[in-house]
Amino acid sequence: MATSLSDSAETVQPASASNDALRAFVDRHQRIFVLTGAGCSTESGIADYRDERGEWKRPQPVTFQAFMRDEAVRRRYWARSLIGWRQLGAALPNAAHRALAALEARGQCEVLLTQNVDGLHQAAGSRNVIDLHGRIDAIRCMNCGQTSRRHDLQPRLLDLNPGWAALDATNAPDGDADLDGQDFSTFRIPPCARCGGVLKPDVVFFGENVPAERRDAALAHLARADAMLVVGSSLMVQSGYRFVARAAAAGLPIASVTIGRTRADALLTLKVSESCGSTLNFLLT
Repeated sequence: MATSLSDSAETVQPASASNDALRAFVDRHQRIFVLTGAGCSTESGIADYRDERGEWKRPQPVTFQAFMRDEAVRRRYWARSLIGWRQLGAALPNAAHRALAALEARGQCEVLLTQNVDGLHQAAGSRNVIDLHGRIDAIRCMNCGQTSRRHDLQPRLLDLNPGWAALDATNAPDGDADLDGQDFSTFRIPPCARCGGVLKPDVVFFGENVPAERRDAALAHLARADAMLVVGSSLMVQSGYRFVARAAAAGLPIASVTIGRTRADALLTLKVSESCGSTLNFLLT
């Protein structure tokens, strides 16, 4: 179902009517601040965290504090990542990613701020991207700060844990996998090749702050924008919602292409509750 919201009052329209309204919204604005979330990547086979009501589908992800404090948590994380990376590392951009790259090519994208960590916007051709929560395809040593490729860590994980290679599991968000009932106590984690320190994906975990330079760069782009477009985000996480609240306070019109409820429904000028790829397909024509 597609809905259009104005002055916090919801009215129901046919999908075609709201899609026409979205096309008109895009055509009216030349400097669109785009914010994307997990719903933008589900059509690439990457699981999302929340249902259509904005509620968690599964237990909340590991926190930064638990990961750094407890080696058992790190073993569980990397064992699941060993399996989940096979799917995430091979994921390809979908129509939504390509449509937003086309919006940039048309000169109408002030910036694309993504809450996703999969790198699929860049793979689709977008260049002006801020990875708000980092990139899952990068690894950082928490001791010396050296960064490396997640692709290069996979064979090290497999060499240390050959018995895990044959395991299969249901894919979970951000390269995780459901390995219920497994004993992680013998799983071995490779250390940093330079200093022997703890390796962590170069992403912002729950309980960890978004780097100030990313936040400030995004706010600077928002100050130059004439509209905001949210794609595939329930906006339940404050790190993304803050930009919608700032846009609304500045009087910017805000459109959303997101299935289900969002935290910012009362702030939206237009809401289309349909799949991201099919809704944005007009940008590819």
